[in-house]
Amino acid sequence: MSALALGFIGLGNLGAPMARRLASWPGGLTVFDVRAEAMTPFEEAGAAVADSVAGVAAADVISIAVVSDEQVRQIVGELAACSKPGTVIAIHSTISQHTIPELADLLRPRGIHLIDAPVSGSSGGAATGELAVMVGAEPDVFERVKPVFEQFGSLIVHAGEPGAGTRMKLARNMVIYIAYAGVGEALRLAEAGGIDLLQLGQVIRHTDALTGGPGVIIMRDDTSPLAPEHDLYDLFVHTRNLGEKDLGLALALGAELGIDLPITATALEVLGPRLGVPNTDSHAGR
Repeated sequence: MSALALGFIGLGNLGAPMARRLASWPGGLTVFDVRAEAMTPFEEAGAAVADSVAGVAAADVISIAVVSDEQVRQIVGELAACSKPGTVIAIHSTISQHTIPELADLLRPRGIHLIDAPVSGSSGGAATGELAVMVGAEPDVFERVKPVFEQFGSLIVHAGEPGAGTRMKLARNMVIYIAYAGVGEALRLAEAGGIDLLQLGQVIRHTDALTGGPGVIIMRDDTSPLAPEHDLYDLFVHTRNLGEKDLGLALALGAELGIDLPITATALEVLGPRLGVPNTDSHAGR
């Protein structure tokens, strides 16, 4: 496994720290970026520097970390023209759910494995090797690339077939950005109520570290309604009761302060069913 030659294309804010974790890989690393200055630190660290996408094509495992579907398609097309059978091309970008399966089908007859491996954890997690990597690949290909991904990730998940990694990443990012929108709404309420927003931020970060944040409720392998005898039923009913009470109080405060809270109102409407338990009678059918 250590004899694999690695390639990395796209040395941006996330790609660069990921690639740096591969610089000492025993099989060698070849990098390419359209910005020559982005490659200089890697050359100084002993990596090979390519002058084009095609210059990376000889690698056994090639990582791509660019921004858009268009860039991914262009790079994969250039690699496909000159990569050997058995090459694994891993897309770390967050792109359309349709792109990976489509490209994987196109490359499969050539013996080239196109997989998706989007990451979560930001550039800081990449620099320390603590990213979560969500891999969509055939099982044998996953086992082949896992030691490579372990250089920049501390959690490597086999999400399923090519395309599954992207679907998992999209769901993961939904949690982030829906929560951000909710935070923005909470800040409006707190500001109108005369609360110091920076202090509120301290409280939220402190308690999220203790409670685990919204990820703590992901304790099941499906989203069907819970039967009353289920081990989690009473816990989630308790969570629903607390949530409905607190969201109701926040909406009441918002009404008094003249602050519209649509995200909060929606959360109150769907909290019980999303947890897998009924709404209380006071919110049933709303």
